[in-house]
Amino acid sequence: MITTILVFVLSDGIQNACKPIASATLLPQTQSPILEIYAFYALVSSECSDQLVDMVEGIGKRVLDEGWLAARSTEVNLTGIELTTTHPPASDQSPWIEAAVPGTVLGTLVKNKLIPNPFFGLENETILDIADSGREYYTFWFFTKFDCKLSTNHYVDLNFRAINYSAEVYLNGHKVVLPKGMFRRHCIDVTDILNPNGENLLAVLVYPPDHPGRIPPEGGQGGDHEIAKDVAAQYVEGWDWMAPIRDRNTGIWDEVSLSVTGPVKIIDPHLVSSFFDDYKRAYLHTTMELVNKSNWVAECSVNIQVGIELEGDIFLVEHLQTQHLSIPAGSQVQYTLPELFFYKPRLWWPNGMGKQSLYNVEITVDVEDHGESDSWNQHFGFRKIESEIDTNTGGRLFKVNGEPIFIRGGNWILSDGLLRLSKERYRTDIKFHADMNFNMIRCWGGGLAERPDFYYYCDIYGLLVWQEFWITGDCDGRGVPVSNPNGPLDHDLFLLCARDTVKLLRNHPSLALWVGGNEQVPPDDINKALKQDLQLHPYFTNCKHSMNEISSNSKDPSEYLDGTRNYIQGSMWDGFANGKGDFTDGPYEIQYPENFFKDDFYEYGFNPEVGSVGMPVAATIRATMPQEGWQIPLFKTLPNGYVEEVPNPIWDYHTYIPYSKPGKVHDQILLYGTPKDLDDFCIKAQLVNYIQYRALLEGWTSRMWSKYTGVLIWKTQNPWTGLRGQFYDHLHDQTAGFYGCRCAAEPIHVQLNLASYFVEVVNTTSKNISDVAVEVSVWDLDGACQYYEVFDKLTVPPKTTLSTSEMKYPKSENSKHVYFLLLKLYKVSDKEILSRNFYWLHLPGGDYKLLEPYKKKQISLKTMSLTFIRGSSYEIRMHIENTSKEPNSRSLLHNNNVLNFDREKEQSLFGKMLKSFSSKENGARVTEIHGTETGVAFFLHLSVHASKKDQKDGEDTRILPVHYSDNYFSLVPGEVMTVTLNFEVPEGVTPRVTLHGWNYEGGYTVV
Repeated sequence: MITTILVFVLSDGIQNACKPIASATLLPQTQSPILEIYAFYALVSSECSDQLVDMVEGIGKRVLDEGWLAARSTEVNLTGIELTTTHPPASDQSPWIEAAVPGTVLGTLVKNKLIPNPFFGLENETILDIADSGREYYTFWFFTKFDCKLSTNHYVDLNFRAINYSAEVYLNGHKVVLPKGMFRRHCIDVTDILNPNGENLLAVLVYPPDHPGRIPPEGGQGGDHEIAKDVAAQYVEGWDWMAPIRDRNTGIWDEVSLSVTGPVKIIDPHLVSSFFDDYKRAYLHTTMELVNKSNWVAECSVNIQVGIELEGDIFLVEHLQTQHLSIPAGSQVQYTLPELFFYKPRLWWPNGMGKQSLYNVEITVDVEDHGESDSWNQHFGFRKIESEIDTNTGGRLFKVNGEPIFIRGGNWILSDGLLRLSKERYRTDIKFHADMNFNMIRCWGGGLAERPDFYYYCDIYGLLVWQEFWITGDCDGRGVPVSNPNGPLDHDLFLLCARDTVKLLRNHPSLALWVGGNEQVPPDDINKALKQDLQLHPYFTNCKHSMNEISSNSKDPSEYLDGTRNYIQGSMWDGFANGKGDFTDGPYEIQYPENFFKDDFYEYGFNPEVGSVGMPVAATIRATMPQEGWQIPLFKTLPNGYVEEVPNPIWDYHTYIPYSKPGKVHDQILLYGTPKDLDDFCIKAQLVNYIQYRALLEGWTSRMWSKYTGVLIWKTQNPWTGLRGQFYDHLHDQTAGFYGCRCAAEPIHVQLNLASYFVEVVNTTSKNISDVAVEVSVWDLDGACQYYEVFDKLTVPPKTTLSTSEMKYPKSENSKHVYFLLLKLYKVSDKEILSRNFYWLHLPGGDYKLLEPYKKKQISLKTMSLTFIRGSSYEIRMHIENTSKEPNSRSLLHNNNVLNFDREKEQSLFGKMLKSFSSKENGARVTEIHGTETGVAFFLHLSVHASKKDQKDGEDTRILPVHYSDNYFSLVPGEVMTVTLNFEVPEGVTPRVTLHGWNYEGGYTVV
């Protein structure tokens, strides 16, 4: 087998570089026992690139996301035919307003400030609910114009990737009805409807869900559950973490586009990889639908190109293949390409297991006497995902490329409750999950079938996705009151939407699992159909097969609807919770941190939902609530000695979870003393957030494989300004719990078992860790090291949690009531630190109230920072050093330099960063915070703000989002930490970085 591999280096500004490939420079030949490889080096200039574009002018997709207008249907006295022929609206004509497309009616009204922000304070209560207004109130017209003039033998489809819930489409006076269903694509052939002059008028009348329901006075999970009669998102009637969405997400909520093709169109290619010989040999299987729109037989050439981007803007084309076929006039055929062979392909791995290698697959179809007719491209990851019930734990065990993966992730609702979805917001959301070292996101059944942009970034950052269909126990037969026991009214519609969703998402390597519903299974007929539709191809049934057996005994894997990943009927079945569908997920409230490590905390192998608190920072409260919402809870002491938190009405509306559970858990904020104001309450809440979620994940990881196979936290974020179950708020500012998770979910990690006080080393990787040691140091509030021990000569096998030795300081005679513990796992050979973990602890039965006077300690700090700017992108690298140190204090590991950089290497690294960034350097900045005492610089946290001369009192100046390599960290005397910040800055804004901390309440500008 001979495969030609082309290497193209793209370079702008190269003159006269557009040459035939035959004249390109021949690179040295590479020898391989399997492939004979020839590599070519070609320089393509921007001029050449323009020439290439001209060759295929008119073919491709054009997104219609600008220039839309909207108006309430009851305020428009024109028909759709009139709007798209004789009376097109203009932006300056009442009642027409600028529309949010993609988006919803409510999003459009908020954009035009016709209603208040429903996520601010109690403003949602001032907005008319569809149950009171009637459906016609939220039935809206959407209108736009577009230019499109066709060449001969060109065809145009108008595509709606999703509408909620049904619509009438008018184009140049022609009407098409779009049927019901929130999760289905619509495609209309408008070739014969387009105006010959190229100017086209489009109007869309969008109707809300048929059963929007009514919100009971007491609220509830999914309101009155009526929304579940439709195939739509159920969260819109409100939940115990969400206020109701007044328009039920009515609108054109996903992409609208035109696709221009020649006579033959490509539809929904399916890409599947199969592996043999321990992943050394791989095959790419491809099946697609081809539609001949012409009235003559189309003689076609179907071309597939597979390549991968290497370092240095080099693109490696590994396969070019062409197949010929004839397609009868006006017909649609399924066509399977011969499989493509790859030797040792670069594999796609989940976050923490390896690189997320992605190939680019491009398929084109050329038609004789016409040229290129259509093209399709998709990035693709070579990987195999398996899951089965683990015989040891009873939990579901996932494997990727044959390697077991311990699942640590979270539940996801959706990015924004008004469906203001964007690539930028998705990128931040998904990167945040990767930053927390998570490896799975569960798309909860009451939310969305997530969008391709969501999956794109999960592919990029290595987040496995569990995608549920639109069934919840609360609304579909198991809620209070019991309703809709047979699910949605239209089962055929549900299955149509499910099958279309599978086709939309199935090529993404991050997609790991289909699940029928949340805490419920679909009705029997739907469940049976999904099991049949999503049955595994024989190759993916955990049995070993040869390629010959697969080819001769079954359909090609790419001919299945999916066939590559499991379908599980419900979130508490078949290896999740107790596996039988009983309500055995949870709990959802504050816990004592040590409880997570105890044998009786959770009984089953994989918990799909366990949740807790989620208070954001004070700046977010001020930015999302009026002043009456800044009041902190009242702490009411009960007769049994427990404290009940009584939040203000706005916090209650925003579904605040208390930091106490009377009768079970004493208030964890009061361990630090009674908060005096909002800032004090929120910083103490961050201390609890960090401890709570670090302990949750460390407790699960402590019993990795011996008791558990995974855990998903309920939940990672909120689609509005809620006050529970989140690691970052709706404005994209992280809580300290974010960094507690980031610490606990490291692939290689050192931790303290809070129940036994044994130090444990976690190795989730597939490699053996040998010749390592753990340094244990205990520091008191005076900055003295009270206890020091090293556990050395350790070897940690792959996929193992190793218990080393007990940390005995609390049992010593002179132990302090409150103390700091620093654990470092390092290589003995070169002292490289593999993991660092910092705890603040109190003796059994104690509290942290001694930390309150500790705020007054003045601890010296020194920061050195370098700033790199590329356009609006900033990267700031900071060294932060605790310069307080007693002359005779113990000299600990490698001068306490966390990242083990010496100055020479450090400067070299910055030099490389400068060179690769192609950016300007603002120079190093050194800031010193002078103190008079020795001690731990406790709970430091950075934030980025816009510098303003005319800043208003109380104005929120934060620049968000910011990606921090770490935050909410502490430094012992003499210790240095390197922190990197990455963020985008609005035009005309100068950023400044502020450092706050337990000992630095006022904050210091350090950059």
